[in-house]
Amino acid sequence: MTASIETRPPNARLPLAATLVLPFGLMLHAAEPPELPAVAEALRPFVERQEIAGAVTLVAAPDRLLHLGCLGQADLAAGRPARPETIYWIASMTKPVTAVALLMLQDEGRLKVDDPVAKYVPELADLKTPAGKPASLTLKDLLTHTSGLGEASRPELAGARTLADLIPLFASKPLQFEPRTKWQYSQSGINTLGRVIEIVSGQSLPDFFQARLFGPLGMTDTAFYLSEEQLTRLAKPYAREGSALQEVPFWRDVDPARRDHFPAANGGLYSTATDYARFCRMLLNNGALDGRCYLKPETVALLSSVHSGGLKTGFTEGNGWGLGVCVVREPQGVTAALSPGSFGHGGAFGTQAWLDPVKRRAYILMVQRANFPNSDASDVRRAFQDAAAAALGQ
Repeated sequence: MTASIETRPPNARLPLAATLVLPFGLMLHAAEPPELPAVAEALRPFVERQEIAGAVTLVAAPDRLLHLGCLGQADLAAGRPARPETIYWIASMTKPVTAVALLMLQDEGRLKVDDPVAKYVPELADLKTPAGKPASLTLKDLLTHTSGLGEASRPELAGARTLADLIPLFASKPLQFEPRTKWQYSQSGINTLGRVIEIVSGQSLPDFFQARLFGPLGMTDTAFYLSEEQLTRLAKPYAREGSALQEVPFWRDVDPARRDHFPAANGGLYSTATDYARFCRMLLNNGALDGRCYLKPETVALLSSVHSGGLKTGFTEGNGWGLGVCVVREPQGVTAALSPGSFGHGGAFGTQAWLDPVKRRAYILMVQRANFPNSDASDVRRAFQDAAAAALGQ
């Protein structure tokens, strides 16, 4: 390992590698994380064909980064390259964070995932199944997308300022199917869980995430709302139109700098590849990182076990559903490079994070494209995972 000694301005951004603070403001830091050339070779054609503007790719082991690479642009018009510090809207990659936060409360004995939702959100106590029976939804039903809870309309969501504002909307909708008989991706269920976290903890969801996860984990660029400085590092979102990329708005028509909208537990977070790697490494380490425990090992096992029975789940073949995460039962196609039992989640604009507990790796892909036919099954994701897995071997 190489090292250098240098002085830095008081507020300078530090390198991604580990840093030691020495007397008199000197710092000793290790070399930058390695880059796997095969990953850039695999993804460069997608940039050249304008399938994506650029990408940040990362592979992490429990104790270190195995690969960190940047390719293409974060902002085509400005010529701003994709960098490790580039911030992406990670959309539904928020869902595993919400699940971990809820399970932290379970570890503390403050709730159980088998508890009725109505124990914490009484407004949902009178929900009926399509057959007219009491719904009796549990927190686990919401975590596994098997609740049938109704969705709010886009105009209704636009008028919500807090997670509490959403609950009457969900309570007014009929259940879409008999609970636990079907898997149907549910935004309302995860947002309800965000409200449960607020009620049980006595904190807003952003405050809980910051105090219990982002702050301790050192995830300095992960948030529901971005600062002016962070906005300068936000990747522009694009859609493929014909043979070229066109800049488009973020979904939900929300300005990421404004705070007049609810913190979406289902998909409201922005992050960087290196930040999200800290979260993934904690899970690869069975709930601990850098000497601090966030979840019990048995709770991580609970999170990543299949709880959806034999139901067909997810957006690719061969999966089951855990607690807020997709679980790969039979690797195939886009998941072929992953081991059985791998788990993770994708986002609407193509971001992906998948953890392989057998090979002890996390694969993180940051892109910002709106109209993949299926972002979980994108050729970009497959090319990245296949190239990284082949380069690293068994």
